[in-house]
Amino acid sequence: MRAAPAPGTAPVHPAAPARPTSPGFPDARPAGRSQRLAGVATMIGSGLSNQTGAAIGSLAFPVLGPVGVVAIRQYVAAVVLLAVGRPRLRSFTWWQWRPVLLLALVFGTMNLSLYSAIDRIGLGLAVTLEFLGPLAIALTAARRRVDICAAVVATAGVVTLMRPQPSADYAGMALGLLAAACWASYILLNRTVGQRLPGAQGSAAASGLSALMFLPVGVVLVLRHPPTAEAVGYAVAAGVLASAVPYLADMFTLRRVPAQAFGLFMSVNPVIAAVVGWVGLGQNLGRPEWASIGAIVAANSLSIATRRT
Repeated sequence: MRAAPAPGTAPVHPAAPARPTSPGFPDARPAGRSQRLAGVATMIGSGLSNQTGAAIGSLAFPVLGPVGVVAIRQYVAAVVLLAVGRPRLRSFTWWQWRPVLLLALVFGTMNLSLYSAIDRIGLGLAVTLEFLGPLAIALTAARRRVDICAAVVATAGVVTLMRPQPSADYAGMALGLLAAACWASYILLNRTVGQRLPGAQGSAAASGLSALMFLPVGVVLVLRHPPTAEAVGYAVAAGVLASAVPYLADMFTLRRVPAQAFGLFMSVNPVIAAVVGWVGLGQNLGRPEWASIGAIVAANSLSIATRRT
């Protein structure tokens, strides 16, 4: 989902609200046409994997609940990131540990609030609201007229999404906005972590700590409500598809396409989430909801597409 972005990542560009990318990895280098096409294909696969993983994870909600699914997802993400980042924890100073600890807290809160929102308001709307976090960072950092216009368009989309109606789930919307605030914090913290620690060491350490925080949740689930093998399988699949695959795919992609193109493509994740929720989970959206998602995506695309690299 993008919503729940691949863990252990940092922003591609301060003004590009794409799924954050891994600190310490270089931006795209000049590449041939075949490499660029491979990068585009990887971006498409990454987006579909991310949102499909979130949809599959929601199938385990009746047994594990959002908390249980997030716990297992955090375990999977930690295994992948610790294997890739290989953090040298003993060499960390307190100056380096501080943002890592905060990032670990944001990891868990971001995913928990997003999955709880998905449980209440559906995949498409939850991912769209979460996307407001990186979009807000991009627009507040900009000073151009086109960015002001993009902010107005995005605000109109949000107002339409959250308009009062009898069936509105305001608790679910609030959880989506909490996920947005966490994603914004996640981007800023990852930038700091990436500056203080080489490669993906800081992100890997934060992911491991976040998994430790969810360890009691797993113990309680096993002791009080033993989960079925099917539910655990759904949750593990969510961890692989929504964490491991997008993270590794982004590492591959950023070596083949410019960061601006990467950010532009990642901005369509709310649309992918809405389509996956509609096709895979039967979560139908009305015209106002589709219009709102389109407005928010258009605002981000406009801001990125008109920005010089």
